[in-house]
Amino acid sequence: MTGRLMPTCCVGGIVIWEKKLLLIRRAHPPAQGYWSIPGGHVEPGESWQGAVERELLEETGLVATCGRFIGWVERSIGEQRYLIADFLVDVLEPETATANDDALDLAFVNADEMKSLHVAPGITSFLAEHHVLSR
Repeated sequence: MTGRLMPTCCVGGIVIWEKKLLLIRRAHPPAQGYWSIPGGHVEPGESWQGAVERELLEETGLVATCGRFIGWVERSIGEQRYLIADFLVDVLEPETATANDDALDLAFVNADEMKSLHVAPGITSFLAEHHVLSR
């Protein structure tokens, strides 16, 4: 029987500070070298919200509180499929963010600044569809 592989469950944490979005530049596949929303895989037994908070801490050093669900997106990279749940996130002391773990770099950017970055496919349209930078 041929069929599509079950997607890997992932999360993304949308952090807005001073009307700018937190992006990281990924150090590893998938989307290595691209700018993206911080996030990653949901570990076995972990809640979606817990995964968001853990990933933000690992990738940026920020203590996060997962907020409202924004939307789902499904991405395929080669044979691998990813189901990604994105959430708004509140963080303590956003000015202390540092690139850690899977992040080569990080930045808080506005919509105009994003245009000059090599952003992972689909992120800009997802953010526009959900009016993320207009909050």
